[in-house]
Amino acid sequence: MAFLGTLCLILVTTALAGHFSARIGIPAVIGQLLVGIIVGPAVLNWVQPNAFVHDFSEIGVIILMFIAGLESNLELLKRYLRPSVIVATAGVILPVGLIYLTSLWFKLSQVESLFLGIIFAATSVSISVEVLKEMKALDSKEGTTILGAAVVDDVLAVVILSVMVSLVGSQLSTSNAAPTPIGISLLEQVLYFVGIYIVVRWLAPYLLRIGEQLLVPVSVTITSMVLCLSMAYLADLVGLSAVVGSFFAGIAVGQTTYRKVVDQSIEPIGYAIFIPVFFVSIGLNMTFSSLGKDIWFLLALTVVGVFTKLIGAGFGAYISGFSLNSSYMIGAGMISRGEMALIIAQIGFQAKLLSADRYSAVIGAIIATTLIAPFLLRHAISKIRKA
Repeated sequence: MAFLGTLCLILVTTALAGHFSARIGIPAVIGQLLVGIIVGPAVLNWVQPNAFVHDFSEIGVIILMFIAGLESNLELLKRYLRPSVIVATAGVILPVGLIYLTSLWFKLSQVESLFLGIIFAATSVSISVEVLKEMKALDSKEGTTILGAAVVDDVLAVVILSVMVSLVGSQLSTSNAAPTPIGISLLEQVLYFVGIYIVVRWLAPYLLRIGEQLLVPVSVTITSMVLCLSMAYLADLVGLSAVVGSFFAGIAVGQTTYRKVVDQSIEPIGYAIFIPVFFVSIGLNMTFSSLGKDIWFLLALTVVGVFTKLIGAGFGAYISGFSLNSSYMIGAGMISRGEMALIIAQIGFQAKLLSADRYSAVIGAIIATTLIAPFLLRHAISKIRKA
């Protein structure tokens, strides 16, 4: 039962770190991310990134994005769909191009340089969601655009990755199964989004009404969790990020009369156990052992990674009609790479698109951008409120 000790350690340290972070005026999530670095292999080596931590963190990010969908305004998402697409597209093109050139400067191969561009094109909105929730800006026009753009961003990154892996001729996994052709994979993803419309429009209200009739405690919450986890699983099955599925599951439940009941039940489940493990798991991927020789490469990736998203996504917002302050907030909300970039890096590492000697520097840069993002986003929100 050693995992119980690990879980207790994570819950105690993240609670204290979150508390003291809030006391000194920085986002609570920063303290929780730093806990992962301190208790993990990088410093104290008390907690390892093992199967237990991985599974709990996966559930944590799925629940976090389900809550984000639950608290999102669907009408605002529809209204800001066009700027979301523009923001996502601009926020993918610039990182791919400049990270590619930066990697070539450091003498990486063309294939590896292009793959690094794809890693830093991804956005993990889960960290931004936490800051937006903390500052009560999740349902603002900027918050809505960040959420919409992150979903489009995910799809674009997955499509580019699928094309690249196919062209290089490697497989996405180490299994002996033949890789799915790009055409079939894209068709599956299109059908998945058609399925999302059906779930939001008809299936979710119907399932929750049935769930209400079950003679068990919190039956509606159980039904909503089944919907959340199954949509996350199916998203992963068709090659999308699982958080895309859970986000849209949250939107589907949020359009029903059960929204408030589910929200009040799900938040304690997520924030009491799973979500803290997710934040810690990001820090656990950090090690300092092989960073000495790659420190300049890490710094270059971090700086270029931050500014390409800030400027690219911010420019996309500006040409979509947002003010300079709002564009700054949207750009800042798209900086975090988090678990999405870590997943793509791991896929590329397994597919031999990323060399082992550069892996630690890339992971370090991903974590650095994830740590910087909440500070910039919080500053941007404060700037808008002062204006």
